[in-house]
Amino acid sequence: MVILATCCLSLLVVSMDSTIVNVALPAIRQDLQASMSGLQWVVDAYTIVLASFLMFGGSTADRFGRRRVFQIGMVLFSAGSLLCSLAHSVGFLIGARIVQALGGCMLNPVAISIVVHTFPEPRERARAIGIWGAVAGISLALGPLIGGALTQTLGWHAVFWINLPIGGLALLLTARYVPESRAPQPRRPDPVGQALLLIGLGALTYSLIEGPRAGGAFAAGTRLIAAAAFAGLIAYEQRRREPLLDPRFFRSVPFSSATLIAVLMFASMGSFLFLGSIYLQEVRALSPFHAGLCLLPMAVVVMIVSPLSGRLVGARGARPSLLISGSMLTLSALLMTRLQADTPLPLLLLSLGLFGLGFGMVNAPVTYAAVSGMPRAQAGLAAAIASTSRQVGVSIGVAMAGALVGGRQAWSGANWAAFPEASHPVWWVLSGCGLLVLALGVVSTGVWARLSAERIAHLLQEPAA
Repeated sequence: MVILATCCLSLLVVSMDSTIVNVALPAIRQDLQASMSGLQWVVDAYTIVLASFLMFGGSTADRFGRRRVFQIGMVLFSAGSLLCSLAHSVGFLIGARIVQALGGCMLNPVAISIVVHTFPEPRERARAIGIWGAVAGISLALGPLIGGALTQTLGWHAVFWINLPIGGLALLLTARYVPESRAPQPRRPDPVGQALLLIGLGALTYSLIEGPRAGGAFAAGTRLIAAAAFAGLIAYEQRRREPLLDPRFFRSVPFSSATLIAVLMFASMGSFLFLGSIYLQEVRALSPFHAGLCLLPMAVVVMIVSPLSGRLVGARGARPSLLISGSMLTLSALLMTRLQADTPLPLLLLSLGLFGLGFGMVNAPVTYAAVSGMPRAQAGLAAAIASTSRQVGVSIGVAMAGALVGGRQAWSGANWAAFPEASHPVWWVLSGCGLLVLALGVVSTGVWARLSAERIAHLLQEPAA
């Protein structure tokens, strides 16, 4: 259990850092004179780099040692956090967030691989994965609350200080309790696939963030680059003996559905937190601490239901959790389509609480679907793909939200009252995401889906020709 707790510490800081900065965004905007697109990049620079290199981090750990890479990643992540706290400009802060992400990519996929190898018995492994999924949901939900308290009392720089003691504790526990391990046959590096993935994600996000300001031709061009990079990635990986992104994984209906569900739910989380934090502080004129308190219902619900979801998955399978998740996302987003500057606060808190219920239910089934049925040697890569989909979702959610809202009007102190109505298209999109999660929850848990997972596990156990 000490090893599991140590690995969960890395998940805590990496996942929480995806959301803790959201409540600090208005303070960053005022202090560093940041634009709306600048704020989006503060969030997305971290998530894009993290998503692009998670699979590289997992394969590197398989080759050079999981404990060693985990320790290097924690040192780099802590150093990036320190640099973020010292930022004096938006550009410096974005660069420091990239350093954080480079460290973070060596943590989560490595940690889940350590967990899988520490708990070889299926029931114990399922319980450990359930705890892992619960920590993922809790850390993401606690981020805004902790970020609001730190920003209100110590300033926005303090949201990055919290990573330093947690990182130090994780390093000490790792050195003392975590044994070194390697994959018996580590995967070869894939620099071409890595570059194509980074180009694709970067171009797609860039088009969403900068496209509304630069014009239609620019947005079309960057999206074309993204499409070409993703198409090239798929074609190239299919020909590689040891691909960075193994296309065979996606023949498993539960795995491919879980990946898409993770993108949809984490995109919704990114949108909710990005727009919600700005709305509460800029439109409702709440302090960072009180804005964090308003997000407390979501955090509390996530903390309560995330462990319950892990148990529910173990007892009843993934379908109940996924159906609840999709239903709550749809309902909460529909409530937000009525958002106005004077929306009653209880109604807003209800919507956030419902979203927290849906989000808290989704992490355990997504994580379990990613690694269950996969050979243990492939667990790290499968978990890395699942973690990548989460970060891709946050990046897309923030970029999409800013594009739909920021592209409609240049926001300043004179026109924040129009912000709620401008956000309505975002909530309609998210309600559609909820319906899609519902459909995938049904499709991915049937007999056909289970048979596809069994077929892919058999293929992956066979030696490559």
